[in-house]
Amino acid sequence: MTSQSRVLSGIQPTGDSMQLGNYLGAVRNWVSMQDGYEAYYCVVDLHSITIEAPEPALLRQRTRIVAAQLLAAGLDPERCTLFVQSHRPEHTQLSWVLECITGFGEANRMTQFKDKSAKSGVDRQGVGLFTYPILQAADILLYQANYVPVGEDQRQHLELTRDLAQRFNAKYGQTFTVPDAFIGTSAAKILDLQDPSAKMSKSRPDAGTIYLADDPAAITRKIKRAVTDADGDIRYDPETKPGLSNLLAIHAAMTGTTPAKVEAGFAGQGYGQLKAAVADSVVAFAQPFASRTRELLEDPAELDRILARGAERARALAGPTLADTYDKVGFLAPAVG
Repeated sequence: MTSQSRVLSGIQPTGDSMQLGNYLGAVRNWVSMQDGYEAYYCVVDLHSITIEAPEPALLRQRTRIVAAQLLAAGLDPERCTLFVQSHRPEHTQLSWVLECITGFGEANRMTQFKDKSAKSGVDRQGVGLFTYPILQAADILLYQANYVPVGEDQRQHLELTRDLAQRFNAKYGQTFTVPDAFIGTSAAKILDLQDPSAKMSKSRPDAGTIYLADDPAAITRKIKRAVTDADGDIRYDPETKPGLSNLLAIHAAMTGTTPAKVEAGFAGQGYGQLKAAVADSVVAFAQPFASRTRELLEDPAELDRILARGAERARALAGPTLADTYDKVGFLAPAVG
């Protein structure tokens, strides 16, 4: 085991492709963290059935797709541990212990459950959605993670994870590392192209979301139809020009510069020229990304072997953590032989 700080994060297999916001807001940072941290990345398929479970074959397909896209994005199974959540039963086993020390009111205050319940009613929600943040806490604590890359929408869940780790440690003795949030300096918050008041998301209408599996024509069309404003002035101003500023942020992120420098480079030019350049920069990344993804998916047996090796490496941490937890709680260990 290395002496590096450990980082853990996960992504749900909820669609047929990663969208640009996923990549620029999270996955690109995961790639850069492989060398400075002991990195564990998980395809969280258990979480993907909390709201509406897809058909079994589709879930398996999407799990392979997101794994292939993570590899295409630059994750290296020799430099990080990439695995599927359901391949390690320790996640649900630890989750039960943590559920038993979580207050009902504490779980009821979690934003995701409150938001979903407000839209369609508490009675229509599954218990899995209610306990989702506790399973997420188990995902993190199993691997004694020092840091968890999070966005603003996940901060509450990380705070619950910290509270549960401290609560268990106080009652049973030092068991879990209390994780801290990691905010990547290069993370970019990408907004919906048609509604720049909202974050780009798979749950948003397709016209405002760029999927990395989209063909070049579709990417170009979506960007050229992106909402801007009427004054024609290229200026990075998220408050008064959110649509235009979003395009500047995308181009900056894709070309490794800053929105201010992109603004300066397009001084005196029109929105059409900016949109064309943004489309070109996204397509330049998306085309080889999609090609590499297809190559990986053409050999599902090898992809499954990569994930199996990752799950075995994950067991080396998850197993001892769960065994220690069970021993401290007082569960009788099974006899050997």
